[in-house]
Amino acid sequence: MIRLRRPATAAALALTAVATAVLGFAGPASAHVTVNPKEATQGGYGRFAFRVPNESDTASTTKVEVVLPENAPVGSVSTMPVPGWTVAVEKRKVDPPIEVHGSQLTEAVSKLTWTATGDAAIKPGQFQEFPVSMGPLPQVDTMVFKTLQTYSDGNVQRWIEEPTPGAEEPENPAPVLTLTAASASAAPVASPGAQAGADDEAEDTDDDDGVATGLGIAGLVAGLAGLLLGGLAFARTRRQATPKA
Repeated sequence: MIRLRRPATAAALALTAVATAVLGFAGPASAHVTVNPKEATQGGYGRFAFRVPNESDTASTTKVEVVLPENAPVGSVSTMPVPGWTVAVEKRKVDPPIEVHGSQLTEAVSKLTWTATGDAAIKPGQFQEFPVSMGPLPQVDTMVFKTLQTYSDGNVQRWIEEPTPGAEEPENPAPVLTLTAASASAAPVASPGAQAGADDEAEDTDDDDGVATGLGIAGLVAGLAGLLLGGLAFARTRRQATPKA
């Protein structure tokens, strides 16, 4: 009996291609310091988290320094306590002053430094988030937060490279927050109480993004299974239809 192997081979090749696409899509992104969420509105307030992964196989992250951009000062910056970490806040003079709720501020936060105490350092294979509340956000397109990550072995990872529009991501990119202009019909800046609700909504948005990504991966996996079953069925049909020699 002549056996026709081409359909099975084609199905296997297609299966391999789809599997590669699925695995590539689901694989982890490059592990560098990021700010989340990555977008916000000019003039508004928001809760942001600097997410710091540990890239070393042997050392722990013991200190994280985040420098706020000089060209985009923020009037109000407050940090959320992180268990096992202390935070030092540095300020600088600004001219002209920043107006916040009718008050003229002549100082702005320039740098935030988190230092681990005890056994709180970020260990290999782990990450830590450092939440910050900021506002009103400046009238600029982007805020670049140059960051230094210090390890227990003395090595310092410098996440300070600014992105270039249209170019590939740099090797050591700094966290970037993209700011969009508020719409003409946008509501006034929220009060502190209302802002808490906005913060919760921002967290829900992150969760929704994660769910959407999971559903996308599930769909690709389902398509992969369908392709496999279809290829096997097609190969079986061709074998049954092949006449004897």
